[in-house]
Formats: sequence, C-alpha cells, structure tokens
Amino acid sequence: MIGQPQSAGKKLSEEAAADLFRSLLHKEGTWVDWGIGCQTLQKSGYSTMEIFEKTGFQGSHQNMIIVASQVYQSIEGNGGSAELLEYCRGPRSDVLYELRILNNKQRAIAAQVAKDKNLEFDDAKELAKAMQHFLRLPQIPDGFTEHPGDAMAYQAWRAAKQKKDLPSRTRLIAKGLRFAHSDSARKKVEQLLTDLSAAPQKAAPLLPLYRYEDDNDVPALLPVAGTLPLSAETITAVNAIEQQEPFNVVQVPAETSVVPLPQWQSVLTAVDPVVFFHQTDQLPQPIPGKPEPILVLIDRAKLEWNDNSYFAIADSDGMVQLGWFAEPPTAQIIGQVLLFMRPKKIFDENNLYEPWQMDD
Repeated sequence: MIGQPQSAGKKLSEEAAADLFRSLLHKEGTWVDWGIGCQTLQKSGYSTMEIFEKTGFQGSHQNMIIVASQVYQSIEGNGGSAELLEYCRGPRSDVLYELRILNNKQRAIAAQVAKDKNLEFDDAKELAKAMQHFLRLPQIPDGFTEHPGDAMAYQAWRAAKQKKDLPSRTRLIAKGLRFAHSDSARKKVEQLLTDLSAAPQKAAPLLPLYRYEDDNDVPALLPVAGTLPLSAETITAVNAIEQQEPFNVVQVPAETSVVPLPQWQSVLTAVDPVVFFHQTDQLPQPIPGKPEPILVLIDRAKLEWNDNSYFAIADSDGMVQLGWFAEPPTAQIIGQVLLFMRPKKIFDENNLYEPWQMDD
C-alpha cells in the first residue's frame, strides 16, 4: 500500500510533522499520499487552516483528497488490480470522491466502470447514485443485472420510457447503450428504438422483496440490567443473549429486557455486553444542559484495566460505580464501558401531534 494515516491518539513528533508539511508543500508523491498526509496532520491536532497556511492545500481540497484517499485504500484493500490503481492515481481524486457513498466492494467495481468508460466526476456521481438506487429496488428489473453498468443503463432506460420528445428519448437510449454491461440489458434498451409507437402494456408489479444490505440496518438486541443505582450482582446476573443467523432470531430469557442498538463497531466488538441506564448529570464527566437519561453499554468480558477507557466497578458496598482511573483500581472491575448513548432528540414534540402548526 502507499501508506496509512496516523492512528488516532498518536500525535506526530515535531520533526515528523515538519517533514510531512515540507512534503505536502512540495507535493511529493501522488494525491493519495497528500490525502493521507493531510489526514495524519489533522488527527495529530493540526487545524485545516494551519495545514493550508503551511502547504497551500485549502480546506475543501484537504477534505476531498482525504475522503478520496480513503476510497482509494478501500479499492486497494479489496484487491484492485495494478492497472486500476494506476488509473485512480492518474489523478482521479475527484472521481473517487464521488464513490464515497458506496461500500468497499461497490467502490472497486464502480472505479473499474469509471476507468473503462473514462468517466468524469459528474458521471461518477451519477453512477454511484444509480448503484445505490438500483440496490434498493425490491428486485432486480427484468433484463438487467447487478453490474453498475446495468444500473446506469436501467436508469437511462426508465427515463427514456417517460420521454415524449424524440431527441431526449434518443439521447437517453444512447446513454443506456453506452453503459449496458449485459447482453440482456443492451437488448432491453435497444427495444426502445422499435417500441416508439407501441402501446404500453400492463405488467405485473414487482414482488415486495427486500434484503438487508447494511449491517447497521439490522439492530443488535442487548440485555438490559436496569437503571442505576444497581448492585454489581445485578449486573453480573443478567443472562447473555445470542442472535441466530440468518434473520437474527433472539431467544430472550424469562424476565429479561432487551434494547436495540445499531451495529456500530463498538457494539459488534462486545463479547459479553449488558446495558443499563443512568443520568447525564451523574456521569464521571457530567454533560452540561438539562439532565436526561443516558444508555451505558459495558462489556463484562473486558476486565483488564487501561487508562484509555472508563470502567464499571463494584464499590465497598457492592454497588455499581462508573469512573476513569489513572491507576489500576483496587475495587473489582465489572466491565469496560464501550459507549454512552443519549436518546434521540426531537426539537419540537408538539409538531408530531399538531402538523397544522408547521410552516408551509
């Protein structure tokens, strides 16, 4: 790989930062190196303005090449060919930036289409949106495949069918033929050339078929211990639950409450998770503002102290306490805190019940 950005929390030395500023000023390497360099400096605490003053990279340009370099690294990590990676470094930072909305696998395929079709950034943006829209359809339309080229061809085919004037219809047909990847998709688009005067026929509706495409769409169900104050025994006595594939069926033990959380990285890494509730003004670092409930997720399997995390411990009375400890605590560690989550904020609850008060 070309390189990796500095890990979060690891600050560059002044000498390393100076070398990186010099390298960026002279634009050494490729735009991928520049993006990784800007990201490394930002993670080390340097502001976008300071980076601009020392390198000439404006804030908007920093953002673009940082995001584009992350897309590049995901393509490289998914086995992108040397030829494709050379094209991406060509430079194609503006094209790769538009592919940021896709997942890692989709990015590599889309980049290959961008290379084969010699796309500019506006076409790449349309391609990424077409891929996302295509995958949200209940089922793949007849004659088309999941290939990004067919996704673009489908969008052109669908738009062409709705056009009445011949020039616009012809341009869309030409666009569909340009991108069509499969022979069946090409035939569907070509059929529009001979169906200009054909009467529309009623077709059966698509099946209401869906598939989970993103792990965050599938909530993780975690056991709930209750609301502090709680005893340490209460926390340790909560039964663990497991989700069974492929539809994440959960067998909930008797008298066990569960709460759904998105499958964030901190949630997925939990080995023996349990949730309880607290108040924002009673945290180890109280949150300013009106007190409100807060969800606390701990992992009971992580009992080894470190000074980068908060922990739940059992105090001398056997009650649960939360805290950060500069040194290993003498009290029993019950689990490591993985996240604190505030409830979803509704700015004006009355609008949910009185829509007539909302502005036009």
